[in-house]
Amino acid sequence: MFKLFIINVITVCKCLVLLSSILITASKQDTNINVLDLSAKYGHPATSHDVTTEDGYILQLFHIPVQTQQKRPVLLMHGMTDTADTWLVRGNGSLAITLANAGYDVWLGNCRGNRYARRHTYLDPDKDSSFWDFSFHDHGVYDLPAIIDKILELTGSKKIDAIGHSQGNTIFYVLGSSKPEYNAKVNLMIALAPVGYLHNIGSPLSDIFSIFPKLNKILKTLNVHELFNKKTLPGKILNVVCSSDIGYEMCVERFLFEITGFDPEEFGQDFFEIINTYFPSSTSRKNIDHFAQVYNRKSFAKYDYGYRNKAIYNAREPPQYNLGNVTMKIAFIVALNDKLTPLKDVNILRKQLPNLVNYTVSPRKTFNHISFVWGENMDEYLFPFIFDLLKTYN
Repeated sequence: MFKLFIINVITVCKCLVLLSSILITASKQDTNINVLDLSAKYGHPATSHDVTTEDGYILQLFHIPVQTQQKRPVLLMHGMTDTADTWLVRGNGSLAITLANAGYDVWLGNCRGNRYARRHTYLDPDKDSSFWDFSFHDHGVYDLPAIIDKILELTGSKKIDAIGHSQGNTIFYVLGSSKPEYNAKVNLMIALAPVGYLHNIGSPLSDIFSIFPKLNKILKTLNVHELFNKKTLPGKILNVVCSSDIGYEMCVERFLFEITGFDPEEFGQDFFEIINTYFPSSTSRKNIDHFAQVYNRKSFAKYDYGYRNKAIYNAREPPQYNLGNVTMKIAFIVALNDKLTPLKDVNILRKQLPNLVNYTVSPRKTFNHISFVWGENMDEYLFPFIFDLLKTYN
């Protein structure tokens, strides 16, 4: 009976893979369009630069230059399972193009593991499991400082301004606490949906994080280290479901909105067909596990290695990030309808940051977690706050 069940599962998976290839081929969207294509399409040709981290990861950094460098470089950092594409997919309504139109020198970073950061000086992401031995800690300690240093080297500037979304600002807290010298290299960090503590997140994400320690062990046993790659079998199955006639209902209304907050006015079905070709991008199993630990342990701390903590940290418990070291100027922009970053968790974080210079709650009541990067009308309820901050702390 069990063997028959396995055969049936394999048969269904093969059918789904075949259907996936048909759907992908028939899609009206070009799944291969990248940052360079997108930026050129909207009037701002970009350049690409390789950034090599201290531990050997090679990250693609994109630059949308201005004709005359009058403003400080602005670095945009994406969230988890996202890429630099996120800042451009809304075209003329996106943050990257809007900043470029206003004369800002825009830089788009990528964290290890995503479609623009799958290279290493000696590790192969398709063969070496150790390539995927990273979490958001490594994004903050290795990826971010390498990106910042490259921008300062290429521009001659002494500081950058930064805008992060979700995990894209979490890694700045890790950087500022772990490498305090980098606080002086950041003039202002604008945190969109500032993720740090996860005490008060609701279902289904809380349910996922609760069971993830057990799921993590299963995935490790199965030698699964990379998650959300669209070329893997789970990725192809996900793409089949989300590309189907019921894709918006199943993947957005019944899942994504349940995690991020319900906002169909800003994220409709037409745009979902576009974003589905870009998101999600790969991350590591360990990265998901680290965020699950933040939720389960109710502590914003380094990765918990269990019995190995003594050897790694010389302590039984992983040390908490010392947020008192994060002295860079930080401004929060938060949303009332953000289920992933509820205000109760934001308030825990804001009390521990010594240089929080601004705290803004968007007046739009249905503004949710993904509205920060994919909202249709960001120019009305988000961009004015960002430009005011950049001008105020110029």
